[in-house]
Amino acid sequence: MYLATFLHDGRLKYGFKAKGDSIVDVVEAERVIYSQSTLPATLLEVIESQTAMDRFREINEKETEWDDRYVIPLKEVILQAPIPTPKRDIICLGLNYREHALEYTTAMEEANDLPKYPIVFTKATTTVIGTEQKIYSHPHVTSKLDYEAELAIVIGKEGTNIKEEEAYDYIFGYTIINDVSARDLQKQHSQWFLGKSLDTFAPMGPFLVTEDEIDRPVKLDIQCRVNGEVRQSSNTELLIFDIPTIIKTLSAGITLKPGDIIATGTPKGVGLGFEPPKFLKEGDTVEVEIEKLGVLRNIVS
Repeated sequence: MYLATFLHDGRLKYGFKAKGDSIVDVVEAERVIYSQSTLPATLLEVIESQTAMDRFREINEKETEWDDRYVIPLKEVILQAPIPTPKRDIICLGLNYREHALEYTTAMEEANDLPKYPIVFTKATTTVIGTEQKIYSHPHVTSKLDYEAELAIVIGKEGTNIKEEEAYDYIFGYTIINDVSARDLQKQHSQWFLGKSLDTFAPMGPFLVTEDEIDRPVKLDIQCRVNGEVRQSSNTELLIFDIPTIIKTLSAGITLKPGDIIATGTPKGVGLGFEPPKFLKEGDTVEVEIEKLGVLRNIVS
């Protein structure tokens, strides 16, 4: 299922994408169909629940009975990030595609050995925005604004010391993240948190696609375009550390919880890697597209 959080009639709602470019407000659908309200208040709470998705599936199976009290045209809603306010910082993998690792270390004048172990950092929860929302350029803080197209994993159940062969069982679904970065801050500080965590630096969405919609292992085309120019084009099968390895590594002695978001890394083609660099500027349109997940679109302001 393609799940979304959205604004409609001034209220924050959630639901799933239906046929014909529409979206089902599942809370209202439950109230109309079953004359009761058992679903939680947010999509994050749905992920945390053990039973809420069963209600989603029941409503989906009643498609022939749907009516316009809860089936809304997509053009009438404003999509938000699927999880607008994560409970914990976004966990990110750095230098997780071979060619990007080389372009980054070359541009930053660092030793360009490929990482032997996953490089992990985090982004603050206040970075999250949805598709079509504006990326603030923070010109008083940075002059080297960059993009990074990434596949993100959303964890579906609590786990510690997860085995590689069981990793996919802990995934609720997938979404798109643009890991926006201030390269000058990243260079100045010995850790990447500040350069990655300015407000609006994690566009996410447009949908959260449930794990059953995507084949295992995950092999999805990924692309980033700036003002229509293709900058990044790759496939997630080229990750240095694949999804089972990532989950095994992150859960080793650390408890992953439902709703945790993990960004898996970006391929070659970031603005920093061009000669001269192609950093983002005010008015630029950035589109990140991942096969089967949709297009995440934002404008720099």
